[in-house]
Amino acid sequence: MLKVGVSEAVDPELFRLLPEGISLEVLPTEPQRPTEVDFWIAPPWPKHCTQAWPWLRGVKVAQSSLAGVDGLLKLLPREVTLCDARGVHNIATAEWVVGIILAALKYLPLYEDVQRAGVWKRRFEAQKLYAEMHQDRRPLYPGVTVEELHGKRVLIVGYGSIGQAIEQRLQPFGVQIDRVARTARDGVAAVGDLRKFLPQADIVILIVPGTSETIGMIGAEELAMMKQGALLVNAARGSVVRTDAFIAALQSGRIRAAIDVTDPEPLPDGHPLWTAPNLILTPHIAGSSPMFMVRVMEFAAQQVARYMRGEPLENVVTGEY
Repeated sequence: MLKVGVSEAVDPELFRLLPEGISLEVLPTEPQRPTEVDFWIAPPWPKHCTQAWPWLRGVKVAQSSLAGVDGLLKLLPREVTLCDARGVHNIATAEWVVGIILAALKYLPLYEDVQRAGVWKRRFEAQKLYAEMHQDRRPLYPGVTVEELHGKRVLIVGYGSIGQAIEQRLQPFGVQIDRVARTARDGVAAVGDLRKFLPQADIVILIVPGTSETIGMIGAEELAMMKQGALLVNAARGSVVRTDAFIAALQSGRIRAAIDVTDPEPLPDGHPLWTAPNLILTPHIAGSSPMFMVRVMEFAAQQVARYMRGEPLENVVTGEY
């Protein structure tokens, strides 16, 4: 009988999604004894994976709970088949990207400050922010209080399932979209052409996996190529952007940004990113909706069923992703 290992932190109600004919091994978050497991549904937190792995025996397949598997790749031996959770987190992450873009363009951080201060006339500070960010000193009447997403040119860097989900949600806003990915295909340019697209983009969305090829792909030169006032959105990995160059670009007022990931991560107390100007920062929360583990377990259950039938698994990781 196939032994399937699942963390005790998972809602037991979700165990019913797993197919019949298995032996379910509920794994403690702080294990005390070795456990035989054939198919491991790895928990989403790297700490829990690191704690669990030394106590597991006989693992043949590891199903990640995340689309990114950089942490598990460092943990697992090559003989273990690793599958990522590509597609599982499309909805939550894509919604975060669209939401954070709108928050930046509608100056919501400023208006939260206005609300807390209780000073209505502070709304006119938006005109100053707009003028400084875009170097637009025209005496606009009435003054700018928000910007529009409509008509913006958006560059999606990384065009997997999440990148496609982001595009689907942006299209109704009337944007123009450019796409780059590791491999060129119809309508998608190769990442080697990234610099050709950066100067044209009003919004640059990073949604690439964390690999040796993507570490530091956005550095000082790439940031300098971006439009004055362009918005950089990072929902990928913090290491994709070189932190020192990123902070300098924010402080200079060249660009603005919205990020859910940082380098280092977790971001330590007192780090300059906490107080960097022109930045909206969320602490790696984009995918954690109430549907997170529901979708993980639904996909994992399908994978277990495929394995039991002797069918090929989906999302098998070859190389770094």
